[in-house]
Amino acid sequence: MIEIFKKIWEFAGEEQKNIRNSIIVGFINAIFHMLQIGAIFLTIHGLVSGKAEVKTIWYILLLMLVSIAGKIATNYFSQLQQTHAGYFMSANKRIYIGNKMKLIPMGFFNQSSLGNITGIATTVLGDVETTAPMVMVLTLGGFITTVVFTVYMLIFDWRMGLITVIGVLLFCTITSSMEKKSRSTAPKRQQAQAELVENILETIQGMGIVKSFNLTKIDNKKVDRAIEKSRDKNLAMEQLITPYTIMQEIVLRIFSVIMMAAAVLFYFQRTMELTYTLMFIVISFIIFEQIESAGHGVSILRVCGSSIEQANQMDDVPVMDEKGTDKKPKTHNIILEHVGFSYGKRKILKDINIHMKDKTMTAIIGPSGSGKTTICNLIARFWDVDSGRILIGGTDIREYTLEALMNQISMVFQDVYLFHDSILNNIRFGSPKATRQEVIEAAKKASCHEFIMSLPQNYDTVIGEKGFSLSGGEKQRISIARAILKDAPIIIFDEATANVDPENEEHLQKAFEELTKNKTIIMIAHRLKTVRNADQILVVDRGQIVQQGKHEELIIQEGIYKRFVSERKEATSWSVS
Repeated sequence: MIEIFKKIWEFAGEEQKNIRNSIIVGFINAIFHMLQIGAIFLTIHGLVSGKAEVKTIWYILLLMLVSIAGKIATNYFSQLQQTHAGYFMSANKRIYIGNKMKLIPMGFFNQSSLGNITGIATTVLGDVETTAPMVMVLTLGGFITTVVFTVYMLIFDWRMGLITVIGVLLFCTITSSMEKKSRSTAPKRQQAQAELVENILETIQGMGIVKSFNLTKIDNKKVDRAIEKSRDKNLAMEQLITPYTIMQEIVLRIFSVIMMAAAVLFYFQRTMELTYTLMFIVISFIIFEQIESAGHGVSILRVCGSSIEQANQMDDVPVMDEKGTDKKPKTHNIILEHVGFSYGKRKILKDINIHMKDKTMTAIIGPSGSGKTTICNLIARFWDVDSGRILIGGTDIREYTLEALMNQISMVFQDVYLFHDSILNNIRFGSPKATRQEVIEAAKKASCHEFIMSLPQNYDTVIGEKGFSLSGGEKQRISIARAILKDAPIIIFDEATANVDPENEEHLQKAFEELTKNKTIIMIAHRLKTVRNADQILVVDRGQIVQQGKHEELIIQEGIYKRFVSERKEATSWSVS
C-alpha cells in the first residue's frame, strides 16, 4: 500500500502541494469532529450529574456549531484541493504524452499503439483524475485520524484504547490481504479496458470497410468479446474485493459491540463512572468511521496504482535523439549520403545517394512500395536513418532540434487532415500567430478564398473532423494555404495531386505555383505534366535509385521512366467510344 501511495505522490508532480494540503485539512476536519464528541460528553455529564446549567448548554451549542461549521469548511477545501490535484495531474500527463508523441518515430504509431495511447489518454487517466487524489487523501487521512483517535482513547482509558488498537490492527491485516490479492487482478482489468477502447476505435475508424464488405456481424463479435472481457475483469475485481469488505465490516461491528460491552462491564465492576460508560457507548458507534472510509478507499487503491503504471508506460517509449541545436541553415540544398533504412527486419532503402540543389524541383517516381514516401519521411525526420546521413544546408538533420528542422519544411499530403475547427484556424495551423488578414492572403494565393467566402460563416465556418464537408480539391487547397502561411523554404509533396478532380486542377495548379516560388521542392508525383518540368527526376525501385536525370535524358533510356511516360500518354488519350 505504501508503494501505491508513493506512485500517486510521484505521479502528482506539481500537484503534490494540493494533496498535502488536502490531507492536512482532512486532519483538521477530524479535530472538529472531536469537538463534536466533546459536546456529546458535556451533554451526558450534565444529564448524569443533574447539574446542567444554562452556561453549560451554551458551551455545548457553541462546540456543536464550531464543530459543524469547521467540518463543512474543511471538507469543502479538502474536496477542492483533491479535485484540483486530480484534474491537473492527469491534464499534465496528457500534455506530456502529447509533447512526447512529437519525438516518437512514426513507426511506433500502428493500430495497436494508437488504441493503447487513446485508452491511456481517456479511460486510464480518467480513472486517475477522478479517484487517485480522493483515494489517497481518504485512505491516508483516514488512517492518520484513526491513529489520533486511538491515542486519545489510550490516554483517556487504556483498556478501551487497547480494544480499539486490536480492532484497528485486525482491520489493517484484512485490508493488507485485500490489497495484495488485488495486485494480480487490477492490471488485468486495466488491460481489458485498454483493449476495449482499442477495438471500439478500430471499428469506428474502419466503419466504411465494415459496411462495404457486409462484415457488421463479424466485427460486432470482436467488439462484443472485448466488452465481455472488460465486464468479466471488472466482475472478477468486485468478486475478489467483496469478501474482504464484508470481513472488514464484521470486524469493525464486532469491536464496536465489544467496546459497548466492556464499558458496561467496567461500570458494573465500579471501575468506570456512568458518564464515561455512556460516552464510550456513543464513541463505539463513531470511533471506526474514519478507518472504515479508509478501507473503502483501499479497495480501489490498487486500480489507481495500475492506472498510473499503465499511464507511465509512455515514459518508456523510445524517442528520437534530441541533442540538436536550434539553428537555421543558410542554404537549403538536400543531400542523402549512403542512406539505408528498414521497417523492422524489412529492408526498404539501400545505399541511397541524392543531391537536391537549393531552389530546384526534384520529382520522385517509382512503383508502389519502392520507397518514395520513405525518402520524404526520412528527410522530414519522421524516422531516423539506419545508416548514412541526410544533410540540409550542409548540416546533418540530427544536429537540428526537431522544431528547428520542421521550421524549414512544409509537407502537403495526398490525404489531407483537417481538424474539427474553423477554416481560419485550420489554415492558421501553419503559423499559429498569424493575423486574420495574413490567413486571408494565404487563402487567396492558394485559390481557395472564393469558395471559403461562399460558405455560411466564411472563414469562421466550422468543418467536420478530417474535412468531410469539403471536396478533395477544396481540402487540398486549404492544406496548400496552410503551407503558404508557414512559408518554409523546403516543400515536400507526397502524391498531392493523385486524386484531384478536373474542376479543381486549374485552381490547384495556381496554388502550387504560389507555394513553390523560390523553394526547394521534392515531389512524389504520378502526373506527367508535373514530372517533366522537374530539374531532376529520381526513379526509385526496390529501395534503390535506378534512374536519375532530366525528362529529356530519361525518355530516351529503356527503363521504368520510359514505361511511366508511355502509360501516362495512353491514359490521357483513352476515351469511351
